[in-house]
Amino acid sequence: MAYVHAEIASQPDCWREAARLAPTVAERLPRPGERVAVVGCGTSWFMAMAYAGLREAAGHGETDAFQASEFPTGRHYDRLIAITRSGTTTEVLDLLAALRGRIPTTVLVGDPDSAAVASADATVALPFADERSVVQTRFATTALALLRAHLGEDLSRLAADAEVAVRAPLPIDPAGIEQVTFLGRGWTVGLAQEAALKCREAATFWAEAYPAMDYRHGPISVAAPGRLVWALGEIPDGLPEDVAATGAAFVHSRTHGWRTVLTSWAAGRNPVDPMADLILAQRFAVALATTRGLDPDAPRHLTRSVVLA
Repeated sequence: MAYVHAEIASQPDCWREAARLAPTVAERLPRPGERVAVVGCGTSWFMAMAYAGLREAAGHGETDAFQASEFPTGRHYDRLIAITRSGTTTEVLDLLAALRGRIPTTVLVGDPDSAAVASADATVALPFADERSVVQTRFATTALALLRAHLGEDLSRLAADAEVAVRAPLPIDPAGIEQVTFLGRGWTVGLAQEAALKCREAATFWAEAYPAMDYRHGPISVAAPGRLVWALGEIPDGLPEDVAATGAAFVHSRTHGWRTVLTSWAAGRNPVDPMADLILAQRFAVALATTRGLDPDAPRHLTRSVVLA
């Protein structure tokens, strides 16, 4: 498990490096007012969702996120951003080829020598965040950190939160949990989806994800003692009480029941950044795998990149 552990722990440094890199690649990234599409597959798609929510909320322009295979090629965008760690994923390469000469494209990639670099109009290479693990952690979050920095965010507090998250005690013992549901609002819906995916990939664990406001419209029916609801970012009024009534455990960075280093450090200041909370969820997924006797560096049925014949 050396790879994934080390890669998760390296995220604060990777995010700082992304912040330093962002001004030097600004001309390759969306300008304010552009209509932008962001695509990816799996984890990269969830980062695209998060960035799309952040960019629109910041007033930079209409921003849509798609799975690369589901991009509506009949729509017009001023720019397309593709996030791909390996740069070899078939769906991303096919889309870049289909859009050549029609929409300016930029690829955020871990391997600067990959096929995606030749297929896109511009490249932002993040080799310092590339990974040996099949399960993505630091590359995806570093890509999102770079995009957040490009939106004008100061990442110093985010990196400080991350430093605490990589060493804080987990908010709950994974050995006593049989199912987990992650919730988000706005841009953190993508983070919730990514947290659930990490549990499925690393630990073959029953994990779901929903927008927090939609959770009471059906998904809450699976909540029960021995199960966990974990919210990232803002939470709707009354949600902790509704979850408590089911007997399920509830985790959120501002709840009093989460007595960890992260909570006490955040007391009396702004809420913990949800990307730091995602680090805890990544660590929870790895701990789940260990509890279940699995190796998260060798996930079942998965490869580093999906390359289709």
